[in-house]
Amino acid sequence: MNQRIALCWMRRDLRLHDHTALYGALTSGLPVLPVFVFDRSILDDLAQRADRRVTFIYEQLGRLNGQLKAVGSGIWGVHAQPTDGWESLLRELEERGYQVEAVHANRDYEPRAQQRDAAIQSLLESHGIAFHTYRDHVLFEPNEVLKADGTPYTVFTPYSKRWLANSPEERLGSVASEDLLGACVRMEEIPWPSLQEMGFEPAHDAAFPSINLDDQLLRDYGAQRDLPAVAGTTRLSVHLRFGTVSIREAMRAGFSHSAKWLTELIWREFYQAIIHHFPHSVEGAFKPAYDAVEWESAGPEFEAWKAGKTGYPLVDAGMRELAATGFMHNRVRMVVASFLCKHLLLDWRLGERWFAEQLLDFELASNVGGWQWAAGTGCDAAPYFRVFNPTSQQEKFDPSFAYVRKWVPEWGTPEYPKPIVDHKFARLRAIDRYKRALKPDQAQPTLF
Repeated sequence: MNQRIALCWMRRDLRLHDHTALYGALTSGLPVLPVFVFDRSILDDLAQRADRRVTFIYEQLGRLNGQLKAVGSGIWGVHAQPTDGWESLLRELEERGYQVEAVHANRDYEPRAQQRDAAIQSLLESHGIAFHTYRDHVLFEPNEVLKADGTPYTVFTPYSKRWLANSPEERLGSVASEDLLGACVRMEEIPWPSLQEMGFEPAHDAAFPSINLDDQLLRDYGAQRDLPAVAGTTRLSVHLRFGTVSIREAMRAGFSHSAKWLTELIWREFYQAIIHHFPHSVEGAFKPAYDAVEWESAGPEFEAWKAGKTGYPLVDAGMRELAATGFMHNRVRMVVASFLCKHLLLDWRLGERWFAEQLLDFELASNVGGWQWAAGTGCDAAPYFRVFNPTSQQEKFDPSFAYVRKWVPEWGTPEYPKPIVDHKFARLRAIDRYKRALKPDQAQPTLF
């Protein structure tokens, strides 16, 4: 007789504590084997072999593996396309004398992830295996915060009011998954691929932020979060992205110490809802009319933007911080995104994809939402005629140039480049170009 077991499929929830799917599996009455799929449909497209995110994921999983080995278990690692990986996993487990009865996983709301999960569910059902999914990544799922008529919100303020009216405090409790690890499968020689076997190498330049939340920092968050030279943000985004911290832990801290930070967490859930309800926004404008905007062709100006050599110091500092660390301050993200779309009139998708390649905390929903906000093409976005002035943003948020001096040491010397585009010219050009797409009867035919 094969030993009956359950699997816990870990994805963007790289922790053993307060893990809803793991708790569901551990309380099912069956021994549990955690599984992680190094998804080749994602990894094979990465440009850098020393990708910081792959290193982060691998290190976090290694830490969890160490905890599980202490109870005689571990995480079964698969490096494959998801469907192929699951086929081979089930086959090998059967050969070892295990019969999988159920798979437990936390839900993911991105379109590609939902397609993957539907395919895996179909595969599991063909093997007579149940697939149980749980709410864990958000406090409220996309279909739980809706208008009175059952349609999704597309403006943040009424969404956040409805979210807060849903008694979120009742969902802040944790599950004691970490206390039940004794119910994991005891197994020797659990497969675990090396980075090199997967075609990667450690990113030795990566410096990952702490997972610890500082209460005083949260209390000061509202006053300091817009100042890039100040350590005034939590830097928790990478941990929220990969689930090394649970959203319930984060929300509890927000409710206790910072209403402003809590609002940022609600924005995160808003964007998760938007990408779920409006999957077209991944590739096209949330507001389809904006797909008519005539963007400039990417060329030397796009390369200057990526390299942090635009001649606008706040923009350049942000882009260099991104290249060096995989992180960029949120206020600066808005400035550099607006600069690309409005000053250079380049398609927001170019910037979104560059951030997707570079950001340690890259999360599709928030990245697409932020870029469409800056471009004016998204839900609840900055209007097209709002064009951030990088110079005034510099004066307001980094008046001493402390942030700029850190990342652009040649600023103020003859080596620093002149601005690649004039602000006044760029602002008028952007407004005219958008107006021609959206209100052709009101546009000036020959402004330039």
